[in-house]
Amino acid sequence: MKTKAKKWIRFRIIFIAVILFAGFCIILARAYQFQVLERERLSAIARSCYTAIAKLPPKRGAILDRQGHELAVSVEVVSIYAHPNQIEKKEAASRALARALGLKYRQVKNSLNTPRAFVWIKRRVESSKAFEIKRLGIKGVGIEKDIRRYYPGKELAAHVLGFVGIDNKGLEGIERRYDRYLRGPETHLILMRDARGRPFLERYKAVGQGRPHSLVLTIDKDIQYKAQVALREVVIRKKAKSGICIVMEVKTGEILAMAVVPEFNPNVFHTYKPGIWRNRAVTDSFEPGSTLKAFLLAACIEEGVVSPYTRFFCEEGALEIYGHTINDTHRHEFLTVSDIISLSSNIGAVKMGLKLGYEQYYEYLKKFGFGQRTGIDLLGEATGYVRPSSKSKPIDQVSVYFGQGISVTALQLVRAMAAIANGGRLMRPFVMKEIMDEEGNVVKTQRPQVMARVLSRQTAYTVTKVLKRVVEPQGTGPKAAIPGYRVAGKTGTAQKVDPRTRRYSNKKHVASFVGYAPAGDPKIAIAVVIDEPKGIYYGGLVAGPVFRKVGQWALNHLQVIPEVQTVQAPERMASIKKPFHTPGREVKTHYQSTPSADSTPKAGLPDFTGMSMREVLRRCFSMGLKVVPRGSGFAFKQSPRPGTSLKRVKMVRVSFRPEG
Repeated sequence: MKTKAKKWIRFRIIFIAVILFAGFCIILARAYQFQVLERERLSAIARSCYTAIAKLPPKRGAILDRQGHELAVSVEVVSIYAHPNQIEKKEAASRALARALGLKYRQVKNSLNTPRAFVWIKRRVESSKAFEIKRLGIKGVGIEKDIRRYYPGKELAAHVLGFVGIDNKGLEGIERRYDRYLRGPETHLILMRDARGRPFLERYKAVGQGRPHSLVLTIDKDIQYKAQVALREVVIRKKAKSGICIVMEVKTGEILAMAVVPEFNPNVFHTYKPGIWRNRAVTDSFEPGSTLKAFLLAACIEEGVVSPYTRFFCEEGALEIYGHTINDTHRHEFLTVSDIISLSSNIGAVKMGLKLGYEQYYEYLKKFGFGQRTGIDLLGEATGYVRPSSKSKPIDQVSVYFGQGISVTALQLVRAMAAIANGGRLMRPFVMKEIMDEEGNVVKTQRPQVMARVLSRQTAYTVTKVLKRVVEPQGTGPKAAIPGYRVAGKTGTAQKVDPRTRRYSNKKHVASFVGYAPAGDPKIAIAVVIDEPKGIYYGGLVAGPVFRKVGQWALNHLQVIPEVQTVQAPERMASIKKPFHTPGREVKTHYQSTPSADSTPKAGLPDFTGMSMREVLRRCFSMGLKVVPRGSGFAFKQSPRPGTSLKRVKMVRVSFRPEG
């Protein structure tokens, strides 16, 4: 063979070999690309051709009250799904499904006309619907077990509990705050089908780790119910904008009840406006009004600048200061500190505050927890605002002494009052008591925590003695008194700022009462706040009765033994009405220390104290006496004095004031 022919054969062999080698390399490269680089993407595409995956919501742990009653549970329901490509008569199927499930025909029809292999027709329907759907016998329509969150108490503690979304993920309240504990792993329903799209295998696959835990709250279901009922009644009756009632255990900081009105049902939360979902007890701040005088009193006594017997001249109802006029509802001359608090004198509070100094007062307000979050385990807590002296004018500082120009939350208010009841110790409030696993073992416990000591025990005891007089007949909050228990507290009636005029409104008010019982050995502290009540708006008259109803129920429910009180003689009852005074010194006040209105001195002028204006007019007209009334509400002062001979009386001057 010629040399030239041999070279040509060799060249062709090498060329073919190179071509084959290059082709082999390309095949290897593509195989590497498909098997390694794009493995997941291509696997997903392949799986989508013969599998359909539906995400099922995770099961959640239960939420229980302190006694083990269920407040939120997960229940098994059914969900209706369909394989649109398997349904032959879609028009008839759409009508039948819409009729059985209470859906719109067009909505079902659009679902069945989708090109997708799997669609949900309706999620989480009653188990009884399963039988109806099976009876229809529609090929391509199936039923699957599902999980739904259910709140047995409906509106009960709804603002504390919150709610979950369609995927069983917490959206508000405790459900969201402790979602990582409550929520179990997500489950996928995998449906495998053949080339014709017919399902031949179903299986479940858990995605993610973790198990659902149950929560035990500090909330007491029975106290919560009573608080909501009492609060709802007064908000409806007074046509108020909203209301808040918080019951807190004094020595631990545990929240026994947190009621908010307007209410909502978390089972159908989507039917309410989002503004109603918020927990106003922690998110809304307001000007506290005269309830803040309790903490002014505590600061003054702790610093030793006053005692309950210190007297101040209250300017007969009007005080000119820094170019402004501070008014009292009623005229007072000299009042003791105890009377200033029980009669809620703004002028007296200003004079106490000036003696203490704003810097000191500001520091005590911060110690009591105002102007900062309490640390409660709920979302969206507001801080409120306390204006520091460097950013406030003198008149701004003066207004804070009687509770205006400062904003607080209801939770801050009840917590601060509980600190006085607790001997001066400020507790951190909380609502989650325990976290339990599926076997019922406690995996986490929240214990009471003392945040600070605000007052000495002696100061707290002295302040309690003064606050007890607020709910006595001559005070501003007798309607908050609880039969069988001694109560200490403070009323508040604050004007609201009109957003249009940016001035304090004479028509919009916040009525409040905050206190604790039994005063001798406090167990619970309660704050009641009513926003914009119509008609009579005084805290003692609007919020006080709610405090009494809730407090009486709670104390009985907690099995707190009533205090034994003997029946007192009229002389003793009269002495109780007298203000604190230094022995041997006469204290001039604008209410009488006399027997009750029911005890009329024989052959003398009756005592009108506590009577309404109508009753006073009727009594005087029946005796032929002329009456000169002053003010409105209930009688607290009269001239001449009770017991004066009727032969010497021709005209009676009677002063009235509201019980608020």
